Amino acid sequence: MGDWAVQCGSGVRFEWGPAGAGRLVTEAACLVIVDVLSFTTAVSVAVGQGIRVLPFWMPADPASTAERTASQKAAVSYAQLCDARLAVARTAVTPDNPWSLSPAHLRRAPYIARLVLPCPNGATITAALSPRALVVAACLRNITAVSSWLTARGYGTPEQPVAVIAAGEQWPDGTLRPALEDLFGAGALICDLHAQGAGPLSAEAAAAKAAYEGTADLTRAVAASVSGRQLTAAGFAEDVAIATEEDTCTLVPVRDGDGAFAPG
Repeated sequence: MGDWAVQCGSGVRFEWGPAGAGRLVTEAACLVIVDVLSFTTAVSVAVGQGIRVLPFWMPADPASTAERTASQKAAVSYAQLCDARLAVARTAVTPDNPWSLSPAHLRRAPYIARLVLPCPNGATITAALSPRALVVAACLRNITAVSSWLTARGYGTPEQPVAVIAAGEQWPDGTLRPALEDLFGAGALICDLHAQGAGPLSAEAAAAKAAYEGTADLTRAVAASVSGRQLTAAGFAEDVAIATEEDTCTLVPVRDGDGAFAPG
């Protein structure tokens, strides 16, 4: 496939979902995963409490009972192998297992050293990438920290390009649903990278930047998005609120040699 597929010549690139990450990882010096509701926001909260987060794949709807059972068994085995606790579904949290994909749950949960965090979007994308790939988790909470970390290390040039990956969600048929909140998160990061001298931006990256810059009320837009409304209707409005705490986190979660996100 030609250079057009990897946005060659630009220092900051942008794509969507697992396929986009799989394509750009072949050329990028660093990949930044953005999954605002909720994987990378949850990672920022957990890492801020000293927890090392191990991403793990998880099937999205529609998944068969067999697929879900296989995924759960694999996650349990992986957590045991890593001497980690396994996060449960938001609705399955108990006093004995208070860790889930919910940033609000993680904020209240007690400290543990290692947490396996399954998710069909951001975690699944990360888990599928080569262990050799440098992967950073970004959300609206740590935009300045991530962009400063990247530019300080020389990333964001045509020689060392950064690929910003909006995780997106999935439609009921399993295809990618571009998610507004991830577009904003990616655009915010690209905007800050550009302000710090990174570039040039690919056309795709420039469009994501423009979407962020053109949004007057980010908090309201994220809450009104399909994902924000879905979480709020399910009783997790606090997760949406935490996700829009812009630039309140100074930590940069970077995937280490063990596959865990820890402070960079």
